[in-house]
Amino acid sequence: MNNDFIYTTFIKSTPEKVWQAITNPEFARQYWGNETISDWKKGSDWKLVSADGKDVRVVGKILESTPPTRLVVSWASPQNTADESQVAYDISMLADMVRLEVVHSKLSKEMAGRITYGWPRVLSSLKSFLETGKALDFAAADEQKCA
Repeated sequence: MNNDFIYTTFIKSTPEKVWQAITNPEFARQYWGNETISDWKKGSDWKLVSADGKDVRVVGKILESTPPTRLVVSWASPQNTADESQVAYDISMLADMVRLEVVHSKLSKEMAGRITYGWPRVLSSLKSFLETGKALDFAAADEQKCA
């Protein structure tokens, strides 16, 4: 059974800006609310940290790094590093837009449940931020959904 999560979006941007959005902590904080920390070299550690720096949410290793077209990282909760999955970002130009494909693979049932809702939100916010300068306000959407 293939339980990969695959998300493809098209962004009016450049591969360099999309790469920066994924790998630059200050940039990621603006649309994700978290920072991505690493030197982004193959074999290096990386982590996803809350914007206030208090919570490490995801840890992993850089498995492949070919700026600005491909990044592959391992992905695990710091509370359960044995439940490790893998995320591949493929960035390419298609006419005057970027095609970003994110494949989250090697998913346990538990991990699949955690990421299925999160990735569309994060990647939609990344697209909005790159195209308009404004991230999506999911806190407001969540409040409205609960009202």
